[in-house]
Amino acid sequence: MAAFLIVAALSYSLGSIPFGYILLRIFRGEDVRQTGSGNIGATNVARSSPALGILTLVLDALKGLAAVLLARALVPEQGWPAVVAAVFAVLGHMFSIWLSFRGGKGVATALGSFVVIAPKAVLVMVCVFLVLVLAFRYVSLASIAAVGLFPVLACFLDGYRHPPLLAVMAAAAILIIARHHQNIRRLLNGTESRFQLRHSQP
Repeated sequence: MAAFLIVAALSYSLGSIPFGYILLRIFRGEDVRQTGSGNIGATNVARSSPALGILTLVLDALKGLAAVLLARALVPEQGWPAVVAAVFAVLGHMFSIWLSFRGGKGVATALGSFVVIAPKAVLVMVCVFLVLVLAFRYVSLASIAAVGLFPVLACFLDGYRHPPLLAVMAAAAILIIARHHQNIRRLLNGTESRFQLRHSQP
């Protein structure tokens, strides 16, 4: 139990770092929560600055990766430590302690977290995401589809057959999809905005 709590706390703390908010505040003097969709993630940051959007994507993924690697270093046991770290890093991003428990949707952080745990599944997820973005230019649709496939891909491509671990992965995927509820509503209504980069300097 102590190991579980340590891994969960450290992973949540890493996930809570709001890189999108920090970068846009430092380099453009803007509050990302007051622009575009109000989300602190890379897509919304990129609407103000493509360069900062890319940097946000990388840093959000790296904090998830760092959480998993730290968990494996602290608890060198296969299975649960890495998965718990991934989930709590995503939760930290979604409900950041530094932003009054507000945050992003967790896609980039989940990507970084699970790339070590299920690399084959993540590779297919990225391909699905890119194909859908290029085809439809809806980042939300691409994210939802890619994340929804993850537990199935992890099961068949990376050999995760243990029901509790798959259940945790599925729960993380469902939570991320649930965070897209407004996007889903707009997609169904045909009012979702297509992604376009604004040409600007960081």
